[in-house]
Parts: sequence; C-alpha cells; structure tokens
Amino acid sequence: MQDLTRFFQAVVSPAIFISAGALLMLSLNVRLMGIVTRMRQFHREKHAAARAGRAQEAATLAEQIVSIEARAEHIRKACQFTLLSLAGTIVTCLLLGFGLYWPAAQTTAVVVFVASIFCLLVGMFFYLAEITVALSSVRDEAKFFHLIDLGVRATSEAGPDTENPERRGHL
Repeated sequence: MQDLTRFFQAVVSPAIFISAGALLMLSLNVRLMGIVTRMRQFHREKHAAARAGRAQEAATLAEQIVSIEARAEHIRKACQFTLLSLAGTIVTCLLLGFGLYWPAAQTTAVVVFVASIFCLLVGMFFYLAEITVALSSVRDEAKFFHLIDLGVRATSEAGPDTENPERRGHL
C-alpha cells in the first residue's frame, strides 16, 4: 500500500505542477495580448496626433508607449521563465522515469526540478513587477487625458466600421 501511495504521488504531482504552470502561461498570454493591443492603439493615436499637428498629445502618447513597452517586457520575461520552468518539469519527469534504470538520473532530476522551481520564482517576480506598475499607466493616462482630442480617440476606438459616420467617408 505504501508503494502504491508513493507511485500516485510521483505520477500526479508533476501533472498538477504542469497544469498549474500552463494556467499561469494562459494568464500571462492574456495579459500580454491586452498590453500589445493597447500599445498598438497608442501608436495609431500618436500617429494621428502627429499628422494633425498636436505635438503635445503625440509626446504624451509617446510617454505612454514607453511605459507600456516596459510592462510588455516584464510579461515577456515572465513568460520565458515560466516556459523554462514547464520544460524543466517535463525533463524532470523523463529523468525520473530513466531513474528506474539509471540511478544517476534521479539526482539529475532533483537538480533540474530545483532549477525549474527557481525559474518559476523568477517568472513570478517579473509578473509581480508588471502587476505593481500596471496601474501607473492608467494613472499617467488619466493625468494627461485633458491633452487628448476626444473626437480622434472615439474614432480610433470605433475602428474601420461602416456604421461609424465619421469613418464612412474614409472607406
């Protein structure tokens, strides 16, 4: 009975760890997608402001872009370290299987697993750093909101929709 319990622990634990890591990657990916979408919107608005001669608005949007790029870099690093952690966990599982026939693989599996946990921890620090500064972008945008032309913003957010009368003439 003791061996059966240890067997299930050995089999289920990596599966839970890999599932948790995959969910974390999903969260990071959604966050990165939102940041990239926001960055693209700011680039379009900056270009429109520059073409319309609104230099102060374009400069403000450039500052926002720099801030969001830093956040995207934090998420990118968090993704990299989390993926390294997941890869290390999979390698650990393989090494534990090899350990049945090659005892040195068990020691190697422990080292790889500890390195994987360390990578996950580093990834979490990058994620935490991004979450910590996430509201700063919103605060900065609110601080400079009076500089942004609301008519251009409403048009750019509406997108190339034929229902939008302001954009209909440009299509």
